[in-house]
Amino acid sequence: MSTDVTAKTPAPPGGGGPASDGGLLRLMLGGMRRNMRQYGMLMALGLIVVLFAVWSGGDLLLPRNVSNLVLQNSYILILAIGMMLVIIAGHIDLSVGSLTAFIGAMSAVLMVEHDLSWPLAVVLCLAIGAVAGSVQGFFIAYLGIPSFIVTLAGMLLFRGLTEIFLKGQTLGPFPKDLQKIANGFLPEVGPNTNYHNLTLLLGFALIAFVVFQEVRDRKRQQEFALDVLPAKLFLLKLVALVAAVLVVTLLLASYKGAPVVLLILGVLVVGFGYLMRNAIIGRHIYAIGGNLPAAKLSGVKDKKVTFLVFLNMGMLAALAGLVFAARFNAASPKAGLNFELEAIAASFIGGASMSGGVGTVLGAIIGGLVLGVLNNGMNLVGIGTDWQQVIKGAVLLAAVGFDVWNKRKVGS
Repeated sequence: MSTDVTAKTPAPPGGGGPASDGGLLRLMLGGMRRNMRQYGMLMALGLIVVLFAVWSGGDLLLPRNVSNLVLQNSYILILAIGMMLVIIAGHIDLSVGSLTAFIGAMSAVLMVEHDLSWPLAVVLCLAIGAVAGSVQGFFIAYLGIPSFIVTLAGMLLFRGLTEIFLKGQTLGPFPKDLQKIANGFLPEVGPNTNYHNLTLLLGFALIAFVVFQEVRDRKRQQEFALDVLPAKLFLLKLVALVAAVLVVTLLLASYKGAPVVLLILGVLVVGFGYLMRNAIIGRHIYAIGGNLPAAKLSGVKDKKVTFLVFLNMGMLAALAGLVFAARFNAASPKAGLNFELEAIAASFIGGASMSGGVGTVLGAIIGGLVLGVLNNGMNLVGIGTDWQQVIKGAVLLAAVGFDVWNKRKVGS
């Protein structure tokens, strides 16, 4: 039985109006604190964008630069989605950077040396990535070897295989059609409006989807008596999300339109977001990461779930490897260096917890964008690579520290 405190509690004598306003303010601040972990990095991303937009004299938000941001960070964002699932399940994967390089090498060997058609080569490479991920998943799930050890071995193994297949040399070029997936843009349709019409349509559709999703999620939370943002804050959040999507849409539409790889990312975000929110497998991933003994007692097949999580990570690493190789039109033995660290950092910045059981797919994207905007902004204002590493390390530490602090505050 719930009690409407704001409606039934009498105001203190002599101060009805201000007390009511103060109660509403406390309620709003309480809602913000409970949801700070979810929205903190989104606000941080907005602040970083504003900071570097001003610092760079507006160069950060030039339409061409916004398109480059998407293209430059696409493969890290793909990896971050898979890594988020791995971390939610209570594991880690150190092999994704080397696996990305290995798949790039395999694709080059198949398409350049053996002249295999690129669609068939793409399917084979995704299958190879799935096999690689499933082998690691088998050792972790069914043999009980810690994921840190298995994937560390995988990192060394795939890096060595990359050197062997490429013989220490760069191999390319790739077919033009495959390059368009990593570097291309959606075709122009309709009359001349000085904007890319198809991008505008997709942007408006995304705005409608975001509004529908947010309203539906709020109603579901209310039905189950869960904490929700106060109405004013929810409306403010909705306006901010719509404004952000609209601005990005207009920027992309005023250049060449939405990159093809952005559509791929969109499909992944929607698909995995639905899987983690609504599908049984998603709830099981959260369960084994949050409390493995309880999950087992509840009938969750933890070994199967862990196996599938790493199989999925292998496929996404393969996709990232194909996108990376196609973008640079060559496979290199040095490709994928530190990609695993970028993906892990994106996941933790985006709200994942070291203890597992916490995180969202959208959070991984936000974390990846935070790193991407930092990299791009620091390059635009001329900050050296040495200080860039220092700043990114500080951001990661601050994100994890904020997570620990916020959990203590909410729990108190």
